[in-house]
Amino acid sequence: MPKIKVGIADTTFARVDMGAMAIDELLQLTSKIEVVRYTVPGMKDLPVACKILFEQHDCAICMAIGMPGPADKDKICAHEASQGIINCQLQTGRHIIECFVHEDEAETPKELIEVCENRSRKHARNIFYLLFDKKWFIKNAGKGLRQGFPDAGPIKA
Repeated sequence: MPKIKVGIADTTFARVDMGAMAIDELLQLTSKIEVVRYTVPGMKDLPVACKILFEQHDCAICMAIGMPGPADKDKICAHEASQGIINCQLQTGRHIIECFVHEDEAETPKELIEVCENRSRKHARNIFYLLFDKKWFIKNAGKGLRQGFPDAGPIKA
């Protein structure tokens, strides 16, 4: 049986190699996938990278990984990249798991690396569940699960 192709699109702009973290997690979870990595300069290049991974490499799903800086213009670029990623999903009918970590999400470099590690690995698991166990999401609906930080938990009356 052929392996399912998973696309990992990441950037050289990021200050942490979250692509490697996501790939490591995916390969630990299953041997039923083949990872195709496509690294581009910046976040606004991610939508077309994912489209290329779908169309030229026949990936079933992609993860778009970016690290916006702390400036307002970086946040605008992240929003534009998100809009492109959404548009690509609608054009292709395939999931793209967006995995952005903003540089101002943590106080120290160590904490930022922990957020990157947590978010990239948890989103890699989301890809695994979308491919092999979609009912996992139904079982966990409304539980306040988070990527990057501890789970918030459900709201109780």
